[in-house]
Amino acid sequence: MIFRTAELKDIQQMQIVRHLVKENTLSDPALVTDSDVAYYLTIKGKGWVCEDQRQVVGFSIVDVKDNCVWALFVNPEFAQKGIGKQLHRLMLDWYFTETATAIVLGTAPNTRAERFYSLQGWRHIGNYPNGEIKLEMTKESWLRQRDFLTLWPSSDKNY
Repeated sequence: MIFRTAELKDIQQMQIVRHLVKENTLSDPALVTDSDVAYYLTIKGKGWVCEDQRQVVGFSIVDVKDNCVWALFVNPEFAQKGIGKQLHRLMLDWYFTETATAIVLGTAPNTRAERFYSLQGWRHIGNYPNGEIKLEMTKESWLRQRDFLTLWPSSDKNY
């Protein structure tokens, strides 16, 4: 597995991964266009991909302008291999070098994604009008959690 910064040439494969997921699916796949992804990669933030044999199998994108996680998805065939955890780490390590502002994200309640984020140290701070839960990570919490996960890497091996 290779982890690297996402490039515009990766967008097509990133979209395939986005549409393969079983949770947090889009009601209409056309809602997130290639130009939307390009905008987040080049203007609003930064992204990372995980490749296996030159195929993107997971990706993450963080929005440093609005202080939120825009995307973190792993092809279900590659789930529970640590890909999401590594993409998450790359994303938050970079984000908190750019700003000390807390970061938020939304995800569907009672899902593997919610459990994953909880295990990574995210704190539930409310709900969005669409029913998603709102989670937050501060820089201080991230640094503590990252150090903990480094010492005890198997603590969340199933996610």
